[in-house]
Amino acid sequence: MGRYLFRLPDIGEGVAEAEITAWHVKPGDHIAEDGPLLDVMTDKATVDMTSPVEGTVTAIHGDVGSMAPVGAVLVELDVAGEAPAETKIEPRQDVAQNARAAETPLAPPAAPASPLNPDPTASPATRRRAREWGIRLEDVRGTGPRGRILVEDLERLRNRSGAAPRNAVEEIKLVGLRRKIADRMAQSKRQIPHFAYVEEFDLTELEGLRAELNAGRKAGQPKLTLLPFFMQAMVRLLPEFPSINAHYDEATGVLKRYAAIHVGIATQTPSGLMVPVVRHAETRDLWDCARELARVTEAARAGSASREELSGSTITLTSLGAMGGIAATPIINHPEVAIIGPNKLTERPVIEGAFLTRRKMMNLSSSFDHRIVDGYDAASFVQRLKRLMERPALIFIDGVH
Repeated sequence: MGRYLFRLPDIGEGVAEAEITAWHVKPGDHIAEDGPLLDVMTDKATVDMTSPVEGTVTAIHGDVGSMAPVGAVLVELDVAGEAPAETKIEPRQDVAQNARAAETPLAPPAAPASPLNPDPTASPATRRRAREWGIRLEDVRGTGPRGRILVEDLERLRNRSGAAPRNAVEEIKLVGLRRKIADRMAQSKRQIPHFAYVEEFDLTELEGLRAELNAGRKAGQPKLTLLPFFMQAMVRLLPEFPSINAHYDEATGVLKRYAAIHVGIATQTPSGLMVPVVRHAETRDLWDCARELARVTEAARAGSASREELSGSTITLTSLGAMGGIAATPIINHPEVAIIGPNKLTERPVIEGAFLTRRKMMNLSSSFDHRIVDGYDAASFVQRLKRLMERPALIFIDGVH
């Protein structure tokens, strides 16, 4: 019988430490060679760590959410025969979102009563429904495979108990991608002096054009949303406002103004907010923008987006579509200096001369880094964007200013 120490390997790209985001073993577990041990997250990706040997786990080191330096012992194993030499292993890598973290059972609350289900398993959607209804998963008997709790189990308990008081308090430690989102949002808000600008757009003509183009699109052409039109209008305008298509480095005091227009698309995924990138929008036509937009956002939601597809944006578009509300104050995607946020499109009554008419209206919310973008320049940019979007033919005519 030998003893094998599994250490955090050198993942490369200058990574000196990683965050533990999920454990898949506990002391006493027998694990096969190449079996999953734990997941860790670097600044770039979530990495699945697998065992290079078969053995029995005798100890694990590090809690979920803690940081481990390269070379730190993470798992101790007893192995048959003489323990093999410790070698560098090549971990499997996925994009920086891992749904297994969401499957980690919740720690049972401190309560004197013995729980009915001390180690519950449920999907993220079922856990969310339980939180909304104030139901502890430990109090639910699961009827799914291997005792997995289903939404139907929650409904039966809720119907049986009636309108019971909701006393549950759930404490969730932010780890992995969720914690990185929190850190980056805090960094942006802390370091960037935001100012917001909101303007009303009349998109009646554009909506008519969009409907006509969608009705006549050819096989293989994607359905057009509003965002490709915004991208095309931004491509036309940003060369005249180079300081808006830029990154600002606080440490060096250097503003990098980009000729290329890489549009970040704020996208909700099962693991949280991500920003896939439509690269070189200046080289794409309307249909190609729509096609690439659909491709990168779907890849982000599916967890298959590459690192290049999730980095390098020079300006970001953020939209909640029908849930976009009347106005918002979007947070800039650091180190960018501007973010553009179309709000909900709706029909409103509008006075035109002596007549009252219905128009398709949208508010556009935007935020700018006031260290770089003056209020006049931001307002000029948005007003020029408004002109193009309200008269969409101008987007596609060369020489229009």
